[in-house]
Amino acid sequence: MTQLTRELLDSSGPLLLVPDAVLLPEGVADDHAVVVADGSFRAVGPAGELTRTHPGLHAVRLPGHLLMPGFVDAHHHLTQSFGSALAFGEPSEIFRRVWVPLEGALDEEAAYAAAKLAALEALRGGFTTVTDAGTRADVDVEVVASAARDAGIRCVLGLVCNDVTGDPASTAGPSTAGPSTAGDSTAGDSTAGESASTAAVLERAEKHLARYAGDPLIHASLAVSIPEAATARTLHRTARLAAEAGAIVQIHVNEHLAGVERSLVRHGLRPLEHLHSIGALGPQLLAAHATLLTPRELTLLADTGTAVSYNPVASAWKGNAVAPATAMAERGIRFGLGTDGTRGDGFRLTDAAEFAQRIAYGLATGDSSCGAGWTWLEHATAGGADAVGLGARTGTVAEGLAADFLLVDLATPELALSGDVPWELVRRGNRDQITAVFVGGELRLWRGRPTGWDGPALVRQAAELARAAVEKAPITRVHPTSTAARRGSVAR
Repeated sequence: MTQLTRELLDSSGPLLLVPDAVLLPEGVADDHAVVVADGSFRAVGPAGELTRTHPGLHAVRLPGHLLMPGFVDAHHHLTQSFGSALAFGEPSEIFRRVWVPLEGALDEEAAYAAAKLAALEALRGGFTTVTDAGTRADVDVEVVASAARDAGIRCVLGLVCNDVTGDPASTAGPSTAGPSTAGDSTAGDSTAGESASTAAVLERAEKHLARYAGDPLIHASLAVSIPEAATARTLHRTARLAAEAGAIVQIHVNEHLAGVERSLVRHGLRPLEHLHSIGALGPQLLAAHATLLTPRELTLLADTGTAVSYNPVASAWKGNAVAPATAMAERGIRFGLGTDGTRGDGFRLTDAAEFAQRIAYGLATGDSSCGAGWTWLEHATAGGADAVGLGARTGTVAEGLAADFLLVDLATPELALSGDVPWELVRRGNRDQITAVFVGGELRLWRGRPTGWDGPALVRQAAELARAAVEKAPITRVHPTSTAARRGSVAR
């Protein structure tokens, strides 16, 4: 038996890969193979057939391995990685006290290192695509793009298009114009805090959408932090610009109870309802979190084709509620799974996705399946790619799509005895079982280490820059460190 080595996989020419099994849309297929060439899957099918039809290619046998699509992180904040350890024990709306001041303290060097560190963690966790919701650091977004590109990960790159100045939450008075409409692009918005630079914001948005046309790894996106942070005109126009460009707009929607209540006071509508009233819902919108949804809002999502990023770990760490993802799956609502920068591990994310549904909804209703595993694996790959606007490019092992995939070692104590591989991957898979990560047909990670660049050196540099940034930023934390909290508990 040939020993699997990096040299067998790290090739500039076409590859014929023959694993024990391939994860296809219809399930796990034994005795299948793939041909990878020019960054894409050239062919996918039975191993015997592909070896006959490609006699000029040496078949690389991958004993004990599953070839599966790479995970798609539908919601991330790449330049927030320096603050990942600050999110524990904090009440909701942590972005006001931690993320905004932290990103404001980053210069170009720190922003690049933070983004590349997040990309490295994502690759180590089996993510081949990350969706960045836009940085608040005062740097050109090309800094983030360069970090993702240099790391070798596919990135949906958001440009923040906020045009309400100051703290949007401070403009809590009700609008006198009533619910806004798409026909009147400024109806429903208080003039308090409204910026005169709306035209400039929209001009930047158009340039950003054109900037990365043809880039093999970077895909432009627009972003608004929360609906309160943009005027109705900007919310409506960014939706139209993205739709015309085949891109997405990312907005944190119905995440925190306080934000829902402010919207009700200001507009007489919940945030998702407000977006619908101004014509911003649709296939181009990716609603991040969407944890607080009424039955009517679920119907709005289904009827408009709006996508959601279900972020279960973020709900546990710093949210108000768990998105009703099982109900969304049943109603055909488009959604992917997102880390929100919590931890870059695709297998732990799918496990959290199922577990959160079981705790929040399944136990109360006697639903012992809660998606049967395959639901969360599907929405972490193909469903996620669709939600972030890349369904025609990645997320599935299929001929013509980008060769973004993982080689997962099934010969481990956790997986070797499995009779239900998809469910076992969700419940018992972990990043240590990932032998290799490919993005765009290129080997990007081998046994936890990046190829072509020095991962440990980046980690050392990022640790130094992170300490300086956290010390500089005016961060406000409610909860002490675990050590300090323990001391306080013992003292009492």
